[in-house]
Amino acid sequence: MKTLAALVVAALTFIPMQAQNSVVWEHDLAAAQKRAKAEKKLLFVDVWAEWCGPCQHLKKKVFPTPEAQAALGAYVAVSLMTQAKDGTPDPANMKLAERFKVEAYPTLLIMDADGKELRRQVGAFRTGAEFGVWLGTK
Repeated sequence: MKTLAALVVAALTFIPMQAQNSVVWEHDLAAAQKRAKAEKKLLFVDVWAEWCGPCQHLKKKVFPTPEAQAALGAYVAVSLMTQAKDGTPDPANMKLAERFKVEAYPTLLIMDADGKELRRQVGAFRTGAEFGVWLGTK
């Protein structure tokens, strides 16, 4: 009985975390552009490397915050990992990084659904609130 109660408590604490992290991340730019056109939204593109400390900060400490989640709701969010921890490249995403002239990680882009870059940030934000302001929400 104690095990069942522990499982119920664990499930109930997990539900709010899932609700908070409700942004659906795309990992394919073409699919994201199609979705952005259908939803009449701009794209938020995170170009990052798995070995990058500031990239991990965004992923673990900034993007999951309520402020970031609320701001990202207005966009189609795209995550393009270019390199694994061991430096192994993702060829398709490396080509996109070259196309976008990525010189440092993370590189954050706001683009229209046709792929035209509207805004760029190189480097991480400290908080979800700072990130939300950059995305255009308060």
